[in-house]
Parts: sequence; C-alpha cells; structure tokens
Amino acid sequence: MENLKEIQATPKNGKENITADGEEVGYSLFDFWRWSVSDILSNATRGRFAEFIVGTAIGINPSDLRDEWDAYDLTTKEGIKIEVKSAAFIQSWNQKAYSTISFSIKPARFWDAINNTRIGDPKRHADIYVMCHLKHKDQATIDPLKMEQWAFYVLPTFVLDNYERSQHSITLKSLNRLTNPIHYADLHAGITSANEAQNKYVKS
Repeated sequence: MENLKEIQATPKNGKENITADGEEVGYSLFDFWRWSVSDILSNATRGRFAEFIVGTAIGINPSDLRDEWDAYDLTTKEGIKIEVKSAAFIQSWNQKAYSTISFSIKPARFWDAINNTRIGDPKRHADIYVMCHLKHKDQATIDPLKMEQWAFYVLPTFVLDNYERSQHSITLKSLNRLTNPIHYADLHAGITSANEAQNKYVKS
C-alpha cells in the first residue's frame, strides 16, 4: 500500500448535510456539533474551549483550524508558541465536593506529523503556558462562556522548567506562588510580557 499523506481539514460552516447514497438524511454537521460538544463543562470539551478562549485573546483566525497533533496548542501572529491547560472546581457529573485543582505540565517528546513518530527527549515545546481556571463555585450559575468566571495564569516556560517540585503537574496553591491570576482582558498583554521574560531568559 502506498504511503497515505496527511489529510488537510477545511473549515466547515455547519450547514453541510449528512447523506446516504446521495440523499440527505435530515441531519447536518451543526446537529453533530450541538450533540457532541454542547457540554462545555465536561473535561475534554472544556479543555478545547479553553484553547479557543486563549485564541480569541490573541486574535486567532477560526479558519486556521486546531491541529490535534501539534506540539503546542496555539501560535500567535508574532510566533509565540502557547500551551493551554484547564481545570475547574465544578464538573458536569455528580460531585461530593469541589474538584482539587491541578494542571498537567508534563514534558513530552516532539510529535513529527510528517514521519508519524515522536522524536527527541521529553521537553516543553511551547514558549508560554496559560493555565485556565474556571473558578466559579455556584453550580446554578456556572457558565464557561462568561469570562469573569475564569482566572488565567500565564507563565514563561522556563519558570516551569526550574520548578523545584513535581515536573508532571502543578497545584493551584503552587501556581499562586509563582504568579498572580489575571482577567481575560489582560490575557494578551500577559502573554506578551511572559514571552519577553522567556526570551530574556533564553538569551542570558
């Protein structure tokens, strides 16, 4: 069998219809989106939504589709590479107590999509980490679409590389020792500032 090359996804508008033998079956791609990702409190969907939130703060073009296998989550127009993590006190399932907040910061080997393999030693490939904490604690009013319910922690990667405790995850308490949370409106400036610190560290 000949080598199967990467398939480039194209932006969809949701109006694309599902068909069978050339006939529409009465459902569209939008129906699938609504069915599959309406629960933005769920861990998997909230993680992707957090990436989108940070993307909106840096002026992402939604037509530049998310790359499932990239070594980092986002890249700004200036070339800043960003890794996004999310966590929340409230989940979409039954809880006996609020969830303990912890963000994964585990280094990973670089994924080479062209050759379909991981290469190099485990490391952090992004310039900046943005920890997105859905901090709201009222189940009746929680709404991830409201940016005031989030807190954002922005760190240059060298801070995590030099973190003296776990290199796999970081708790909210430890995170607060390293930096202060910021609001959505300050996210772009915070990323720019953290990148300047990262560049200064790399050059020193």
